[in-house]
Amino acid sequence: MIFKTSRTRRRVRNPHPSYCFNSLNPRLRSELPVVTRVSNSSDSGGAFDDATSQKVSDEVSDFEASRSPISGDGYVGLFIRMLGLDNDPLDREQAVDALWKYSLGGKKCIDEIMKFRGSVFLTVNLLKSESGVACEAAAGLLRMISSVNIYRDLVAESGAIEEITSLLTRSSLTSEVKEQSLCVLSNLSVDERFRLQIANSDFLPLLIKFLDDEDMKVKEAAGGVLANLALSVANHKIMVEAGVIPQLAKFLRTDTEASKIIRKEAQSALLELAKDIYYKILLIEEGLVVVPLVGAAAYKSFKPSLYSWPSLPDGSELNVKQASKGPSRFGATELLLGLHVEDDKNAKLEEAKKNAIVGRTQQQFLARIGAIESEDDSNTETGTQKFTILPWVDGVARLVLILELEDESAIAKAAEAIADASVSEHMRTSFKEAGAVKNLVRLIDYNSEPVRSGVIRALERLSVSNDVCQKIEAEGVLNPLISSLKNSDASGSLSQILNILGRILDPSKEMKSKFYDAPVNGSKKGWNEARTSSSNLNFSSQTIQEGDVLDSMFLSRLIEILNASPPVLQTKAASILEFLAGYENCREKIISLDIESALDSVFRHNCFNAKEDMEAEIEFQEIELQTLEIEEAGLAVSATSRLLTRLLDSEHFRDIINSSRLIDSLRRILTSRIPLQNKDWVAACLVKLSSLSGPTELGSENPINTEVMLYETIPRLIGQIKDSYSPEARETAVLELNRIISEGVVDSTRAVAAQGGIFPLVKLIEEGNDRVVEAGLAILYNLSMDVENHPAIVAAGAVPTLRRIVLSERPQWVRALHLLRTLPT
Repeated sequence: MIFKTSRTRRRVRNPHPSYCFNSLNPRLRSELPVVTRVSNSSDSGGAFDDATSQKVSDEVSDFEASRSPISGDGYVGLFIRMLGLDNDPLDREQAVDALWKYSLGGKKCIDEIMKFRGSVFLTVNLLKSESGVACEAAAGLLRMISSVNIYRDLVAESGAIEEITSLLTRSSLTSEVKEQSLCVLSNLSVDERFRLQIANSDFLPLLIKFLDDEDMKVKEAAGGVLANLALSVANHKIMVEAGVIPQLAKFLRTDTEASKIIRKEAQSALLELAKDIYYKILLIEEGLVVVPLVGAAAYKSFKPSLYSWPSLPDGSELNVKQASKGPSRFGATELLLGLHVEDDKNAKLEEAKKNAIVGRTQQQFLARIGAIESEDDSNTETGTQKFTILPWVDGVARLVLILELEDESAIAKAAEAIADASVSEHMRTSFKEAGAVKNLVRLIDYNSEPVRSGVIRALERLSVSNDVCQKIEAEGVLNPLISSLKNSDASGSLSQILNILGRILDPSKEMKSKFYDAPVNGSKKGWNEARTSSSNLNFSSQTIQEGDVLDSMFLSRLIEILNASPPVLQTKAASILEFLAGYENCREKIISLDIESALDSVFRHNCFNAKEDMEAEIEFQEIELQTLEIEEAGLAVSATSRLLTRLLDSEHFRDIINSSRLIDSLRRILTSRIPLQNKDWVAACLVKLSSLSGPTELGSENPINTEVMLYETIPRLIGQIKDSYSPEARETAVLELNRIISEGVVDSTRAVAAQGGIFPLVKLIEEGNDRVVEAGLAILYNLSMDVENHPAIVAAGAVPTLRRIVLSERPQWVRALHLLRTLPT
């Protein structure tokens, strides 16, 4: 953004052509014969003689009479010589002021000034002056010179950026000096090389501070610099860290007074920053929404509903007093009601619903009068601007309105924008109240892949909210989603579809309904939650009986995903199948579709399918796996184990599966490196499967319980002792651990030591009660039977703790003494 004058604001600000040499400082013109100095042998200065002075005065008079900028060109060199460092400061001030006003005549005047070498360097030097007039004139002249492309490099190379940034750090500057100086930086920042030089961590906070200046022109100049700096992606990080987004966002909110220029600059800068998804989230948190510009022609297909009573944007009836006998023909009733719903004391509506009504009313009114988008918005100079930024009330309503148009491209853009904006509970609820859910569900089957893809992505982001998810389910989204899932062309949206289905067909809903069957502690809120959960579960149950979820093709598709997909998709498919397996008619269909092979595929993932004679190699391979991949595999195994546990309730399933193969797979998973929290369902499933298989298949010994204790129970108890903040939970854990070790479980003490349990045990003995101390000492004594554990016990500080117990003759002093005797003390 280039600045030339403050009178008009375009991409390049052109000065008014009427400025010319006759607009010089009157004081300068009157004193020119006597104060202007050139050289002197004694004091580095010298005055013109009387004849020369009279000649200059006559020529100046002739110039004023002619009023032609060309006739003043002969004095440009004179004033540039007056800028010399050896001249009087007042002369230099008047000379630069004259040159600045002369430069306002346009490029021809600027070219005349630039014919003299050193003019830019001398002008830059004047920025160090203590005179505000000199600084303003010098900055103004540099502003005009830098507005010409061919001179911009020379201005920057003359040290203008450094001097101006130093000038702007002064505590007392006039608004005029600030404006002119910032406009120079704005002109220079057009070049990307100079943007990186201007955008430094020391100057940016000061530049952002100018946005709070009392003078609007200073704000506009600072906004112009920031708008240009934002054009370089390399500057985005440092700008955001300096806090530029909140400062610019305030100019685009409806509650802030700002000029059209600063609004345009703020929008330009924020749109550049919003190209990064994380910075866009920061923008949304400031109450703004990025909205696509779809063109004024697209809104011609908008057809407002006439002859109808006003209603809420989500389609429900608006309960207000109807003053007229019937709905108005052209929608005036709805318009007036919508604009004043916030002032209507009879309309007992939530704040979110009121905002939705106001936003919809305003946007529909703008669409009806053809003012919702101007041609300037849709067609910029560069043809690249495709978005605008609106306050969230207007932005949400605008996006919902675009969903009701007929333009496929516009609908797809709006759906993607809704998905991007649904980053918080507030925004998701706002879109629900604005009626976005009904329109998005309607568009799932739209005959356009970009539209379907954008719509599904938007629904997936909205469904993160439980309330919005229930609304999505109530709008009948299951059947179109299932149809999309069965379509092989939906691979691009497969993950989003599974996410939505997984949140609707959530296995935890059944558990929630059991917990909320009655009021919780007499709480009405708990009863309301119970009613919500129960009604939601009943709705899902009815859907199971009547919907497409019983379709064998749908179930086969889920099993196919479970059988051959990445772990992330396997987790989602297993969760949905677990929910469906809770219904007998669905469970039997699932069993009939070769679910065992899919289960086996998950359990024999590359992370777990090692042979016993290659344990060392597999261990090395597991260490090399990325942490994220291991966690994803653990989640998939945990979800599939829950599914298998549910399927084991079927006697038919137990009769047809290969139990020994599944047991081997689960035992291998139990000893793997997946996160401990994912092993709980693996252990539970393994115990249930082994108990149903009978002792004959497992022989006289049952190693499964031992493995569960070694690889799931003991690590879980150690983690509880380490991390729990509850003394009761730690006490329960240490007592349970002591019981396991006292029963003589093979390798139990080795498992405790391997999990790093010695140090937290010693600490617990120091802080715990008598029961905890007794159990902890018993565990440490068993651990001390292995000489390899002695260094760790001593390093944990057990010896001083044991001595204190013995000397204080606590009830456990005998056991502590025995333990001391076993240690190398």
